[in-house]
Amino acid sequence: MSTVNTVTEQLTRAGQVIEHDSFAIIDAETGPHAYTEDQWPIVRRMIHANADFDFNGLTDFHSAAVGAGIQAMLAGGTPVVADVEMICSGLSQPRLAHFGMKTHQFISDADVIETAKAEDTTRAVQAMRKAHRLGLLDGAIVGIGNAPTALIELVRLIREEGVRPALVVGMPVGFVSAAESKDLMAEVNEVPWIVIRGRKGGSTLVVAALHALLALAEARQKTQQAERP
Repeated sequence: MSTVNTVTEQLTRAGQVIEHDSFAIIDAETGPHAYTEDQWPIVRRMIHANADFDFNGLTDFHSAAVGAGIQAMLAGGTPVVADVEMICSGLSQPRLAHFGMKTHQFISDADVIETAKAEDTTRAVQAMRKAHRLGLLDGAIVGIGNAPTALIELVRLIREEGVRPALVVGMPVGFVSAAESKDLMAEVNEVPWIVIRGRKGGSTLVVAALHALLALAEARQKTQQAERP
């Protein structure tokens, strides 16, 4: 693992002050909330990403979600499987490299498109199936921000084929099956998840949640290093 400081994306003092002040404004305007000490930084960064305070309340966590995400990152080399390229492009490469993590997405692969047409399914469904065939889903962090059908297929893979991601960040946005897909994920007990209830969501929210988890993981790493004799 590298020694680069990835707790904040801001590399200048001025940038760090703006980020700090932004978080302080969010804390002040939100007031009391029901999230735990580890969950709130994730929700706060999601609010920070688009200035929408509705995510205070819409964001829901499996009880083991934050701990599972942090442990997966600290383990090193954990893959991130996304439904769309936007998530992979939005994630900070230095932050991922710090933990030896790489991103994967298959939505535009020729074989995925061909199979989706042949089977009259969506590319997102076939992309999740391809990730499973390649052995990438077990132990992975899966981020879904665009396609409800990807999340529905992932739930099927978990229930019917025993797939076990380390964490699912399920935040597809939209009007057809978006809310239902997240409710379906939230019924899963075997795999930890973070979801946004209702129609709201999007790839930027997945990126924000994963960046917050990366920051929490590095903070945990530094604490562990400081405690070593």
